Amino acid sequence: MSDEALDAVERSMVRLRRGMSRQRLGRAAIRDHNLPVDVQVLHVVDIVDEGPDRPGEEMSVGLVAARLGVDASRGSRIVAEAVKSGYVRRVASQEDGRRIHLELTDAGGAVVEATRRTRQEHFAKAMSGWTDEERSAFARLLSRFVHTYED
Repeated sequence: MSDEALDAVERSMVRLRRGMSRQRLGRAAIRDHNLPVDVQVLHVVDIVDEGPDRPGEEMSVGLVAARLGVDASRGSRIVAEAVKSGYVRRVASQEDGRRIHLELTDAGGAVVEATRRTRQEHFAKAMSGWTDEERSAFARLLSRFVHTYED
């Protein structure tokens, strides 16, 4: 990759991260759908919906905390708020009854769907002048980048 292309990718990713860190899309979903949920709880719901990293793994408070980038104690408090709000439930593990895993409730699933609609509306607006071919190429390349970057 040329230095110019690498520089453009790096700058664009920084701008994207800044925009996402302001939680613009989460707040928009809350506002657009009149969701009675805090942005941090919304992040927990998204993470639980995303599921574990590997087959056979269960969603745990520790995994949620790691994805949020917070310590276990803060993660536990945010998950507790999601449970209290009725969007996530704690369930005994099928593999080890002493362990607990997390899953979405029906209300949590509704929040996920509303949030997805809002995000997709924002992304569609950002790509409104793009051709179908450009959208497809971007989706393919972005998915490839994210998959490679996470490995």
